[in-house]
Amino acid sequence: MVICCCLAFSQMASAQTDADALMIPKNFFCAGAMYSNNSWSNYWEGTFKRDNGNIGTLTTNNYSIMGNYGITNKLDVLFSVPYITTNASAGTLKGQSGFQDLMVTLKWLAFETEIGKGIFSVHAIASGTLPLSNYEPNFLPLSIGLQSKTLSLRGLVNYQTGRFFVAGAGQYVRRDDITIDQESYYTTQLINSNQVYMPDVSNFLFSTGYRSLKFNAEAILSQTNTLGGFDIRKNDMPFPSNRMNSTTAGVLFKYSFDSVSGLELTAGGNYVVAGRNVGQSTTIWGGVLYIIDFSKKTK
Repeated sequence: MVICCCLAFSQMASAQTDADALMIPKNFFCAGAMYSNNSWSNYWEGTFKRDNGNIGTLTTNNYSIMGNYGITNKLDVLFSVPYITTNASAGTLKGQSGFQDLMVTLKWLAFETEIGKGIFSVHAIASGTLPLSNYEPNFLPLSIGLQSKTLSLRGLVNYQTGRFFVAGAGQYVRRDDITIDQESYYTTQLINSNQVYMPDVSNFLFSTGYRSLKFNAEAILSQTNTLGGFDIRKNDMPFPSNRMNSTTAGVLFKYSFDSVSGLELTAGGNYVVAGRNVGQSTTIWGGVLYIIDFSKKTK
């Protein structure tokens, strides 16, 4: 899932995520409505790639409301509220729907300096998630989420010269244990409890592309690893604490309108090129963003 918000830069606006080097100025607010479609028919059962006639094609739709506010010129707060639907094209498993997890992010520009003809910056990004509904996590792959409260820390470095940039980031996600609707379950051994240990997750990201005040385009490569867990057993359903690793390649585009100040369109997509216990999914997303200036005006 791609989470996007907004920013204003040099009194202009452009699309932002919680994993880029762009900041919104103090007292600016961006509201956004986003939609994404994720689908797959093949998945990895451990390292074995296969399909499943009881699932067919698994489709997930994400409808999100989000926002970004500049507390200071160097500190932003972002949030997102997603509503998720899932559906399998074959078999008897019923799709799920509901509000998933509230995500709140603080993004801090910790350091910035000129190097050569460009600008080098370092950002510290802290995020937390909290389930918004009592959805069932142990119904993968049709669950709308994992029901785990999380806290993550990301460090990001960015170098921009002219309108071209290159960036890299590393993230660590701490996940709370979850409660499932059964009194025992099997991982690599029988566990007589409804409490499930959730291993933490790491993510590494590389991006490069073109940024201007009117148009942005970037390519993104991301690697996500679960720091523990176990493989899906042969012909079994996935389990929340499975090891879920993926390598994803994607693109992001943004266009700002001159005729309507503050209005932006953003779109993109990504594809899972390699994985373990995940679907080989294709995601397409797009959204409408609008920036509001709450700063005091002078006559």
